[in-house]
Amino acid sequence: MPQQVSIKVIDQVGDSVLSTATEFALRLPGVRYCDIRVEANERRTAVAENGLEKASTEDYGLAFGVRVLAESGGVVAPGYFGQMLGSADVDRIGRVLQEGVKHAHQRARASAERKALAKGRFGPLGRALYSTDLAPIEVKQQTILATYRQDPREVPLARVVAAAAAASRAVAGLDSRVAYSVVSAATAIIRELFCSSQGSCIDQGYAQTEGAVFVVASGKKAPLELYDFTGHQRGWEVIEEGYASGAIRLPSLLDFATGLARLTLETADAPFLPSTDGEAVVVTDPHYNALVVHEVVGHPSELDRALKYETGYAGRSWLFKSLRDNQIGKQVASPLVNAVSDPTLEGYGHFLYDHEGTPARRVHHIQGGVYREFLNSRQTAAILGVAPNGSYRAADASLVPLIRMTNTFFPAGSSDPQRILRDVERGYYVKGHRIPSVAESRENFRISAMQVYEIRNGEMGQLYRDGAVMSDSRDYFMRVDAVGNDLQLFPIPNCGKGQPMQSKRMGNGGPTMRSVARLVGRGG
Repeated sequence: MPQQVSIKVIDQVGDSVLSTATEFALRLPGVRYCDIRVEANERRTAVAENGLEKASTEDYGLAFGVRVLAESGGVVAPGYFGQMLGSADVDRIGRVLQEGVKHAHQRARASAERKALAKGRFGPLGRALYSTDLAPIEVKQQTILATYRQDPREVPLARVVAAAAAASRAVAGLDSRVAYSVVSAATAIIRELFCSSQGSCIDQGYAQTEGAVFVVASGKKAPLELYDFTGHQRGWEVIEEGYASGAIRLPSLLDFATGLARLTLETADAPFLPSTDGEAVVVTDPHYNALVVHEVVGHPSELDRALKYETGYAGRSWLFKSLRDNQIGKQVASPLVNAVSDPTLEGYGHFLYDHEGTPARRVHHIQGGVYREFLNSRQTAAILGVAPNGSYRAADASLVPLIRMTNTFFPAGSSDPQRILRDVERGYYVKGHRIPSVAESRENFRISAMQVYEIRNGEMGQLYRDGAVMSDSRDYFMRVDAVGNDLQLFPIPNCGKGQPMQSKRMGNGGPTMRSVARLVGRGG
């Protein structure tokens, strides 16, 4: 009987993956390039509801994905194939991989043939169907080990269940106004192998431990629901002890859950925020700015979106209308505003190589208010004539990679956050992100907050609930006049993109910032 798969399966299949990519694939007609990704993981999860154990799982995952670039009729096109696997596939992995390469090859050839036909039939429109090129990268062979103190594989499922249940009981027992709550805990270890026909062979491992909390509290006028996440690329210690290093400051799951519950209870009885008649000074905290950078800078900086690959189902980018009309090199924000993506930093968006073997590096989206760089893949980098920056990743090896954010954040400025508040005669302090609503090209936004405080003469006053900031994206960034020195990076485990939808984990954050915008709420 086949045994449960462990991440050690990568050691068993490594030779087959490399030989299939470098030998078998290149013998097929017209093949110019091939890469193969194999991923194995081991995971334990538990969910508790209203103080009671609800569900738990102990499982593994195994999958592979293939990309082939093949030529036909003078045009090169890509073809993809992916498949989830089970333990019975391990002993026949060579045949499974070869069949996958054949499927991808057939798709690449068919695509190339149709592109060549269209190119000849439709004149200038056909010439827009460019042959697929990949920008060059350095060939690498490297092994990266997971980082942890408590190995997720050695944590009994009962311990995961106990942690979720204890946090859930603590939330449920805080106050009778807690109407409903859910707490989940998960810990996993993941190993990814990437091999290409160019000779790259990269074995990356990482731990992934996280918790989620959802709380509904009764309020004087209406119930309030808040949710949030904790987690890091570390072991089980993140749940039991928390984690603190640099810009990452995570409490234990128990403290995180009860902290969110207390925040929900405090806010539920607050009055609804009245919408402002016009614009007001807004001071936004690091947690709120994590969602601002995610939605208004991060997604529009993904070059597949900017090049209209996502237009039909997810929209475009306010930073890029066309190759000739875009914001590269132009002022899009105050000189105080910077924004970067940096997967080399620790965080939920950390990695050293993306899923086409490109080395990770810091990408400077906004420098001194000027827009500089998009996140890209080898294919989209070739279109713009720039170097690849390692941003092409899939949520699972069986899925086609997409251009994704990494650790994307506003870097710290030089101002004391308390001074930023004290200098406001009248305005609002916006704390914690909640729900985003963004325009098709992200050129304007409405992002709600967990809490909004009125500021009078530099002091925080009345607390409001159900408030949001609404603004034109460029106007909002251009009017930033203070950036704090209190950078924090938060885990975002549920960023969705693509069809079929891929949910990806990443880090987002920023410091305290001050700008001008309209406040909208339910208070009239």
